[in-house]
Amino acid sequence: MPPRTRGGYTSDAPRRRPTGSERRRRVHLREVDLIPDPDPVEHPQHDRDETEEVFEGAPGGPIDRSILRSFHKHVAAKIWLGEDRAPLKLVNHGAKLQLWELDMERSRIYETVHRSGLAPLTSCSHRVASRPMLSAFCKRWQPETTTFHMPFGEMTITLDDVASILHIPVTRSMISFPQPLRVDDVNSLLVELLGTTDVEASRETEQCRSPSVRLLWLRDHFSTITDASSDDDIMFATRAFLLHLVGCTLFADKSATSVAVVYLELFRDLSMVGSYAWGAACLAYLYRQLTTTTRFEVRQLGGYLTLLQAWIYEHFPEMFSSPDMSYTESRPRALRWRPHVIPDSLQSVRERLDRLQISEVCWEPYVDHRAEHPLPDIAWYSGCLKCRQVVEPYHPERVLRQFGYIQTIPPRPFTPPRPDRSILLEQYWERWTDHVLTDQSRGRRCHYSGSGESVPEYMAWYDRISHRIVQPLQLRSGFTTDARSSLPSHAASTSDTRAARALTLLRLVISGGREQSVDVFWGALNEAHGILAGSDETSASHSTPSPAPASHSTPSPATLPFFSPATFVYPPAASDDPPPLIVPPPPASVAPPAASGPPPPLIVPPPPASVAPPAPAADPSAPAPDSTASTTVYVRAKRKKKT
Repeated sequence: MPPRTRGGYTSDAPRRRPTGSERRRRVHLREVDLIPDPDPVEHPQHDRDETEEVFEGAPGGPIDRSILRSFHKHVAAKIWLGEDRAPLKLVNHGAKLQLWELDMERSRIYETVHRSGLAPLTSCSHRVASRPMLSAFCKRWQPETTTFHMPFGEMTITLDDVASILHIPVTRSMISFPQPLRVDDVNSLLVELLGTTDVEASRETEQCRSPSVRLLWLRDHFSTITDASSDDDIMFATRAFLLHLVGCTLFADKSATSVAVVYLELFRDLSMVGSYAWGAACLAYLYRQLTTTTRFEVRQLGGYLTLLQAWIYEHFPEMFSSPDMSYTESRPRALRWRPHVIPDSLQSVRERLDRLQISEVCWEPYVDHRAEHPLPDIAWYSGCLKCRQVVEPYHPERVLRQFGYIQTIPPRPFTPPRPDRSILLEQYWERWTDHVLTDQSRGRRCHYSGSGESVPEYMAWYDRISHRIVQPLQLRSGFTTDARSSLPSHAASTSDTRAARALTLLRLVISGGREQSVDVFWGALNEAHGILAGSDETSASHSTPSPAPASHSTPSPATLPFFSPATFVYPPAASDDPPPLIVPPPPASVAPPAASGPPPPLIVPPPPASVAPPAPAADPSAPAPDSTASTTVYVRAKRKKKT
């Protein structure tokens, strides 16, 4: 039998060209094998072979797409290609909550709501939300890491933020349902738990065209029930109020008018409403809403926007917030701020975020709040959050600076399991104490509170895997049409990419310390200049450095392909002295001194040390003045003034 070749064909048979699907499968397998693991402790990296393939960078970053795999579908990638999206339409029901308030005549309903742990939601919801601000932050959300990718690193909304901002429970049981409800199940649930008739339930679900009921329908049918009503009516009204409450806050969907009936199952036993982790479910739902907005065709944002907006106010107080001076720490932190719509445009907010410095971030905003609400241990939980069929990863190790620790290179984000494996997810969540970050995983605390420190190699790694700048150079404010037309054809898509590569190169050299030679520093500057210039005129025999290998130890600058120090043109040494002052000559009406005879003694006050004495006007007919004589005159005058 003839020997078989590597491709599975015999040597005497003609080789068949692989199909397109086979080529795609082959490339996919190679990419999976080459994904670097950024955890330097448990999975050390080996040197990459030169024949291996690397991930191809995207316009504006990332250079290494092993983390942000779906970035080519991200709205930020579309912006770099010249396509922009209008501010998102926001689903905010803060004003609707005031249409159904629990006063003294409904105290029995309020007592049940208070025991459920959801009572703070009735008062802390913001009535207005800023479209430009929230839309700009949505463009920085990355689904793979469930974090905002800022210019200086990653940030996200944590379980600690939820507990401090909303004061709702973040522990206890996970909110999960075995399967979606059918239409008949929805009608039966409305009849059983809300006391409606079959006709009313069928008419409402048909009008919504989904297993939902309108928020207006709930208010019209149950808001008039008081303590004087029967016990059954009060129980039905309590369930309806809780359904209306979570539909306006934690689980606000994009219908903007209705709420899913499936949540009514959680209120079957009113004594068990407080046994659910409402804060964890709210965070998972908001994560999914933010992930959805990263697609370019999406035009709407759901979820509890008060949580997102208050989180922005807490961590960026100098840019967007307006504090309420009457706030006390015993209340939810969402009430600390006066919500307002910022007057800036979406592009202006994006550019402000692109220029944001690490010193402008409040990394630990709840220091004064810890006396009333300490940091919950579950905030260190590393795993998955679940709400109905929504499963989202939760990575506190990626945002250690928000807990007061020095940020290290985090491990690669994990892919969440399928929602149908709810039993395994619930068991994992119930044993959350076994899945919190250990003291070794947390690392060292920052030297100064709120300093936002990171290890030296973090930013070099972050430059490679992230998209730090959202607004391209040629689309920024103040960039005129003439300046844009003067750019080369490739500059529109590569200008900020070159800037990111140059910064990465310089950070590698700076992290090497001061023990390096001057030639190494000048070599890095020269090559960074070549990258920013976008040309290869500096040296035809040297190419742009390739992306750094996926190793977490800082590369030695001496190993980088710098240009030869012999080709450098060193600039003159910088001086701290101010530039010389050029004094204009005297007017032409002033006659120069006569050439014959000794000149009369001239008394000139001494000028300042940094200002040269004015020179007399030049006369073509007069002989050239003697430099020594002028010096003598100056010295004599100076001496005469002293005497």
